[in-house]
Amino acid sequence: MSRDYDDPRLGAIELFCLTAQQQSFSGAARSAGLTPAAVSRAVARLEERLGVRLLQRTTRSVRLTPAGQGYFEQVSQALGLLAEAEAELSGAQTEARGLVRLSLPTSYGHFRVLPTLPEFRRRFPQIELELHLSNRNVDLIDEGFDLAVRGRTPPDSGLVARRLEDAELVVVAAPQYLRGRSVPVRPEDLGEHECIQFRLPRSGQTVAWAFHSEAGSTLEWPTQGALRVSDDILAPITLALSGAGLAQTYRFLVQRQLESGELVELLKPFGGCSRPFSLLYPANRHLPLRVRVLMDYLIAELGPVHTNEGQHVAIQKGRQRGAK
Repeated sequence: MSRDYDDPRLGAIELFCLTAQQQSFSGAARSAGLTPAAVSRAVARLEERLGVRLLQRTTRSVRLTPAGQGYFEQVSQALGLLAEAEAELSGAQTEARGLVRLSLPTSYGHFRVLPTLPEFRRRFPQIELELHLSNRNVDLIDEGFDLAVRGRTPPDSGLVARRLEDAELVVVAAPQYLRGRSVPVRPEDLGEHECIQFRLPRSGQTVAWAFHSEAGSTLEWPTQGALRVSDDILAPITLALSGAGLAQTYRFLVQRQLESGELVELLKPFGGCSRPFSLLYPANRHLPLRVRVLMDYLIAELGPVHTNEGQHVAIQKGRQRGAK
């Protein structure tokens, strides 16, 4: 939808954004169909109204000031929301299209999300996906992500979470490790075994193993081991497959090895504990149709059996700095 660049407020903001993107009054003028002088005057009036310098002008280029950078990030997002709203009201977005940027933990992405995406692309061929697989805690807002999948509850956020699934935990070991050793039958027996440790990269804290007690409550059980791993949750599985000790991990990561006999599941009477994986997105942000259909698709493919599919859980107020 075309814009009225003569509007004294919205038009000036749009021209400021064009100038910031092009780093040039001339480039912004070509995009808007105006003269460079008209663009420069509109931005100068905006700066005067705000009482702050937004652009640093030189003879060769135009750059954002620190204040201009913060203003640009906010108003460009607002303009995008306006464009999305107009497109939906005008019927231009009856078919989902455009780019969705999704951040995924490496292992969960490979084992759970990526295998579902060919079918998603078949259903929604006009949607492009940019996938970021990393265990680094991305900032959805500053880094421009639409969605992120994370395990565990983020400690700080202005995020909303929609539960994908509760991933079951299992304790496993290779048959060669158990050969000649007593098989643990209770969590108390773990003290006699090499338990491969996993440390959370951000805190350095060793993750306690989780079990159901005979009374039905959940136990966080500390274990001991000389092998400690951080960041890559596949590493304890590789060590366990090599006969290095016991590991507690997600069932979906070791299902194939359990079926083949390469690994043996232990402490089954105390099993069944799980940890959640959720889809996160910034609170108070309008979700375009392309983002909503991806979210609904992933929840339908991976979603929990015992959770309301549409339930939204506000995590905490504050600024999101990512979650693992």
